[in-house]
Amino acid sequence: MKYLFLALFVFFSVVHLIDCFCDNGKSPKTKPFLVPLILCWYLFSVQAPSWLLIAALVTSWLGDVLLMPSGTKFFLSGGIAFAVSHVFFILVYSGNVDFAAVKPLIVIPAALVYAALIAWTFYMLSRYLDPFMKFGMPFYLLINAAMNLFALMQLISRPCLGSAIAYVGAILFLISDVVLFLSRYHENKNLVPKRHFVIMFTYILAEFLITQGILLLGN
Repeated sequence: MKYLFLALFVFFSVVHLIDCFCDNGKSPKTKPFLVPLILCWYLFSVQAPSWLLIAALVTSWLGDVLLMPSGTKFFLSGGIAFAVSHVFFILVYSGNVDFAAVKPLIVIPAALVYAALIAWTFYMLSRYLDPFMKFGMPFYLLINAAMNLFALMQLISRPCLGSAIAYVGAILFLISDVVLFLSRYHENKNLVPKRHFVIMFTYILAEFLITQGILLLGN
């Protein structure tokens, strides 16, 4: 059964990405099916599912749905849902982190790189943001960066394929969010070519790789 859900996920993802690449200005109707199919694939792949990962995927799905309608209130609601999903991902990773084994010489430079990326994104968009988003956007990206750092600490604590895959997924999640903010708020809507495709390709792959990584870790 799990392979059926995996096949359906691949099919809907391809259809969705083709639609995004064509960029006809409409939100693809396939979007609400993507994360639930990842969740079903996960549930049929483990004997004792992690409720934290389930919560992370469910809140990600909620963020997907809330971002589909146009309007600031839906965008903000979707952002809150995704912020909560990042917190749940952090809790998933933290169960695999041996903080005594984490080397500051690795984590601190990585944190500085993430801080630089957030600062650059804010610099690019600050003139276009309202007062609330001047606080909200960096705060959200900091939560995403924290999720990335916990994924990195998981990789340091348990260096294996699963941890590496989950960390790549975390990086792609941050890339997707940065491109989303650039595409929504920068005056040049073509700053990132095929922006809808880039956003969804990195996002879909991020959710899949994080889930696959946690599966390989046995969580």
